[in-house]
Amino acid sequence: MMVGEGKIQETHSREEQQVEGDENGSPKRGILMGCCNTIRAPIDWFRMLSKETHWSLVGGVVAVYGINQGFGGALARVGTEYYMKDVQKVQPSEAQAYKGITNIPWIIKPIWGLLTDVVPIFGYRRRPYFVLAGILGILSMFFLSFHEKLHIVLALVCLTVGSGGVAIADVTVDACVAQQSGIHPSLAPDMQSLCALSSSIGALIGFSLSGVFVHLIGPKGVYGLLSIPFALVLLVGLVLKEPHSPSFAYRQINEKFLDAASAMWTTLKCQDVWRPCLYMYLSFALSLNIYEGLFYWETDSKAGPSFSQETIGFILSIGSVGSLLGAILYQYGLKTHPFRALLFWTQLFFGLSGMLDLVFILRLNLKLGLSDYFFAVIDESVFQLVGRLKWMPLLVLSSQLCPPGIEGTFFALLMSIDNFGLMSSTWLGGLLLHVLNVTRTQFDNLWLAILIRNVLRIVPLAFLFLVPKSSPESSGFSRMEVLSILEDGESHIEVSGILEDSELSKSEEVELTPLVSNIG
Repeated sequence: MMVGEGKIQETHSREEQQVEGDENGSPKRGILMGCCNTIRAPIDWFRMLSKETHWSLVGGVVAVYGINQGFGGALARVGTEYYMKDVQKVQPSEAQAYKGITNIPWIIKPIWGLLTDVVPIFGYRRRPYFVLAGILGILSMFFLSFHEKLHIVLALVCLTVGSGGVAIADVTVDACVAQQSGIHPSLAPDMQSLCALSSSIGALIGFSLSGVFVHLIGPKGVYGLLSIPFALVLLVGLVLKEPHSPSFAYRQINEKFLDAASAMWTTLKCQDVWRPCLYMYLSFALSLNIYEGLFYWETDSKAGPSFSQETIGFILSIGSVGSLLGAILYQYGLKTHPFRALLFWTQLFFGLSGMLDLVFILRLNLKLGLSDYFFAVIDESVFQLVGRLKWMPLLVLSSQLCPPGIEGTFFALLMSIDNFGLMSSTWLGGLLLHVLNVTRTQFDNLWLAILIRNVLRIVPLAFLFLVPKSSPESSGFSRMEVLSILEDGESHIEVSGILEDSELSKSEEVELTPLVSNIG
């Protein structure tokens, strides 16, 4: 990054001098050059990342996060909301429980990560898993799309398999990102910003079109359309540049599984690792998810504003701009701030922003002269903005804790802890809706559910002492320190052996990371 950034800064300084000279003689030309510099800034950033990591890694992040998770995830979210409500006709609390079930593949991400790290297929460690993810997604989406009157159990199986396809693709590209973050620690914030920006832009486009697609072709038609992003994941697996290692000793797989599991456990026992993990879980689990109750209310013709499919899609699309702004704000203004201070303010604002839902449910926005649509857009945008700012520093911290040789496995373990927190939040939120008797047509106690959720969002502030005070740049818990912890541990894990078998010596890592090409 240092070389790439140096060249970019030199280019910018030369161009600024040219702009100043032009402004003395031609103001219009100076303004034009300023606009060109603004346009070129992200292009130069992409070039810098491509040069320091490899274009295939940058392309892989954009494909998996932007197209499969961002665009496809947006279509899947809106399509599934209406599929459960209008096709399966389930209650909000049931929809919450079913959503938690479909998230199970994300809870077991360490398994996918362990497979990508220690079990090559036909001599490749990454490509076959992209292919597998694509095939699982395509088959499950086709089955949901073309099967008439599908029983809820079979529907859940298909949705869970499709979710598994997304999770496998996610953990495979995450392994590459974590690996590069270890090689170039100063690039960790930039790589996470690339992931976040790609996901946000893809979600913006996906949400913009989701309501229209649901209206035109229905929820089941949307599932058929989702086979396209999965086909792109399959294509990534076919064209991915990756070293071939045909001499892998498959008889040693059990030993390598045990070594990797021991390495993860030894690392996880370190205080600098388990404390942030515990905070991340509590932060997500205590922020109860009651979205299904809100969605049913928003689309109800009697109690709520009766939003149409297109309106729901547009609200979510404009709201996703907040997520994009959050990623940009973090990249250009907050990425060097200490973890604990940043998490304090984002968690506090996260709790306070929930009061907007309470204002909406009580229809106080109408008394203030704000229409339901306008207020819903503000509510969703603030939620996405604060949520992204809250999430980014945790991602950066997680990427810096991954031991060498098992990057995919350990990063997946950290993310599975987060996803377990999200699943706990979803199930607890569904239980709250059930206890308060919030149904498809009964919303009298929905305001109380929102109030309880908002109070619980503030509780994680009491656990901020678990997060390090340091900033991403000064957080020195590097991969080499993790390696020393592993080698000095009581289990005496042979991590160096894992590295040798994986052909991941430091010089070779630079060759291996350009593995990918394409971006919940």
